[in-house]
Amino acid sequence: MGSVHPYSTASGKRVYRISYRKPDGGQGTQRGFRTKRDAQLRLFEVEISKNSGTFVDPADARITIGVLGEEWIVSRLADLKPSTFRSIDSARRIHVQPKWKSRQVGRIRHSEVQAWISGLSTTHSPTTVRRVHEVLAGILDVAMRDRRISTNPARGVKLPRETSKPRAYFDHAPVATLAEASSHPELVVFLAYTGLRWGEATGLRVKHIDLKRRRVSVKENAVEVGSFIEVGTPKTHEKRQVPYPAFFADAM
Repeated sequence: MGSVHPYSTASGKRVYRISYRKPDGGQGTQRGFRTKRDAQLRLFEVEISKNSGTFVDPADARITIGVLGEEWIVSRLADLKPSTFRSIDSARRIHVQPKWKSRQVGRIRHSEVQAWISGLSTTHSPTTVRRVHEVLAGILDVAMRDRRISTNPARGVKLPRETSKPRAYFDHAPVATLAEASSHPELVVFLAYTGLRWGEATGLRVKHIDLKRRRVSVKENAVEVGSFIEVGTPKTHEKRQVPYPAFFADAM
């Protein structure tokens, strides 16, 4: 069990501090308690957290979102597609950093995050708000796993509901009209009748085309990220075979 000690501030005011042994064997202290009872209650909380495995060293909780966010975004390079990484990093730089960069992870409150999300919801789409929230929540998840905070204040906030938009499908005539007006009519027809995404179509290679069975194998995705073309797997890593109509055989 730790101990409680009184001390005087520069102004002569009598306050209290607590001393305790941290789980790693080091000495921990916290000061500035106005009453001895407040100090004792905090000391009890520290001892309980040590026994339950939820102890958080106040020194570790002082790391800022800005510092931890830089480490977090680098760690996402390995598991995100380039285009997704770009959008996530953009959300971090444009929305998360300006608001939270200098804030210590241990001082962020759930109510603050909720107020921030509610404000963003009035000016941005649900998709953008959810992406921005996931960035902050992801950074704080790392802080929690590192035992810098005991709970994630960004989890459990109310997020704007995403509504699915009705899909519009062309009949044959509009597709033909659009193709005629295009400088690449074959590509317009191909996209319309196969349903391939743009990146999937541009990622096709000759070896992916089966002329006898009139099928294309969707195995790669090519998208422009900044000024570079990034080639990878299809969205959600979904490899599949897609047929194209007989009237399009000659064009293929």
